[in-house]
Amino acid sequence: MKQLTSRIHLVWTAAMALACLTLLSACSKDDDEKKTPQTRTVLVYMSAENSLSNYADADLKEIKDASIMLSEDDQLLVWFDRAKQNELPWLARIVNGQLKDSVSIADMQISDKDDYSSDPHVFEKVLTYAYGHYPAVEGYGLVLWSHASGWLKADSIAYSRAYGVDNGTNSPYSNNGPFLNTPTIRRILEGQPHLDFIFADCCNFMCLESIYELRNVTDYIVGSPAEIPDPGAPYATVVPEMFKRQDAARGIMQKYAECYEGSLPLSVTKTSEMGALAEATSDVLKVIYSGLKTEYKDMTGLIHYYNESSRSFSPDYNIFYDAGDFVKRYATDAEYKQWKAAFDRVVIDKAFAKSWTVNKTWYTHYSDFEMTEEKFHGVSLFVPQDPNYGYYNRYNKDIKMMAWWWKVWE
Repeated sequence: MKQLTSRIHLVWTAAMALACLTLLSACSKDDDEKKTPQTRTVLVYMSAENSLSNYADADLKEIKDASIMLSEDDQLLVWFDRAKQNELPWLARIVNGQLKDSVSIADMQISDKDDYSSDPHVFEKVLTYAYGHYPAVEGYGLVLWSHASGWLKADSIAYSRAYGVDNGTNSPYSNNGPFLNTPTIRRILEGQPHLDFIFADCCNFMCLESIYELRNVTDYIVGSPAEIPDPGAPYATVVPEMFKRQDAARGIMQKYAECYEGSLPLSVTKTSEMGALAEATSDVLKVIYSGLKTEYKDMTGLIHYYNESSRSFSPDYNIFYDAGDFVKRYATDAEYKQWKAAFDRVVIDKAFAKSWTVNKTWYTHYSDFEMTEEKFHGVSLFVPQDPNYGYYNRYNKDIKMMAWWWKVWE
């Protein structure tokens, strides 16, 4: 009887040991799939299968070099999609200048036949994998690297888009392909961890319409209301700022501005104040238009950050006017001062530029206004124009896809 008991005990002991080993193995596997939360996770989303493809390698190298200065608790991730034959996009963590834990699109359950970075399904899958496998206890950041054109819809005329064109042809010369509209970006980000900041390293992102759309998914947005140079941000100095515990967005802007020595307009916005600014803007517009918003204001001489034109550069359609320059012209001093109090709580920092690098001829497209520090407010505002002239009728309709329109103009 004693011998039988011992055997039963041995069997029970062996079974428990096997169970423990199985449990440990499962835990180890889970640890490989999902890391222990670290301090901050920042994802650089490089949608470079377009005419910016030739700049992607240089920026990736800068990001790698800058990663050497980060703490081991800082998690820097890059989604890399460029126009190169026989190369599928990938996601990796960058540690001490090296790619680590690189995963393919298949690992993220993305079909290799469905690998457009501007596809909402792909964008959502990448963010879910990145933030899910690299959780953080002190917050998250997102860098949007690509082409962009503010709030403009993805089915507008050429070059009038939102964010992240992907031509899907491995051509470094084409910008013909799908884009992500701003409301789509907002919808996807609503299902992700709340962001400390969005750094838009792309053209024309700093418009009140897009900032308002994204106000509930991030604390700060930093970028330019205008076109930016093709090389983009100086990541060697910008990356360390992304992991600062205080004023990361402000630090990003300052390093960006220093690089271009006053030749790139930039701003930082605090999104929690956008509701109050929307109310203030709605109030001042009611006064400016005397309740009749079918009146089309003369915009001559006002700062504008975007110029749409045909390939022959004629005719021109100016949109994305400086928000404060417009209000200051048409409101009384008292009305402007009241509006600006709300505005200053949103735009917490800005970098003035006399002019900026553009792919168009500056004299042809931007010589119809004067840039001064007094006129410059750092973010743009779309003001409806006469629909009988050119493409304005389409712009006047497309703007209604944005929540800002229904809050402020209607």
